[in-house]
Amino acid sequence: MFFMSSVTRGGAKLTTGQERGRLSPCVCNTLRMVTRVVTQLYDDCLRPSGLRVTQFSILAAIARLGEASLKQLEDELAIDQTTLTRSLSLLERGGAIERASHPDGRIKAMRLTARGRRALTEAWPMWAQAQGKVLRALGTKAWADAQRQLTRLHHVAVRKRRLGRERRRSSLPKV
Repeated sequence: MFFMSSVTRGGAKLTTGQERGRLSPCVCNTLRMVTRVVTQLYDDCLRPSGLRVTQFSILAAIARLGEASLKQLEDELAIDQTTLTRSLSLLERGGAIERASHPDGRIKAMRLTARGRRALTEAWPMWAQAQGKVLRALGTKAWADAQRQLTRLHHVAVRKRRLGRERRRSSLPKV
C-alpha cells in the first residue's frame, strides 16, 4: 500500500492516497498527479489514431508554426530537449514529420509530411472528444480560471528558474 505523510499543524500523519480524499499539499506533486491522469484520458481517446497526446501536441505545434526548429518546439511546448528529440525521432520514423532545410545548417527544423497532416486531421476529432469530456466535467468558466492561474504559475516558475540559473552562473569561479 502506498503511504504519504500528510503535514498538519499537529505534525505528520501517515495516510494513504485513497484515504486523504484530496491531492498532495505539494504543488509539484499535485500538478504531476493531475497531469498523469488527464494525459491518460486524452491518450485513451486518441488511441484509435495511433497517436499519444504528446505526439498530437507536437504535430499540432508544427502545423501552427509551418515548420519549427527544436528550440521553437521546446519553447512552444515547454518540453526538455531530450524528451522532444525522442518524440521527434518516433514521429520522423513513422513518416509524420521530416527535416526541413534551414539557412543555418546547424539548426534542426521539422515540418509535417502529408502523412503527418492526415494523422493530425484524423486525430483532431478524438482530441476534441477528450477536450469536451474535460470541459463538460470541469466547466468552461472553471477551466478559464484554472488556465489563468496556471499561466501565472508558469511565468513565476520560469522566472524563478531563470534567476536561479543566473545566480549559479555568477557564483562559478572565473577561469
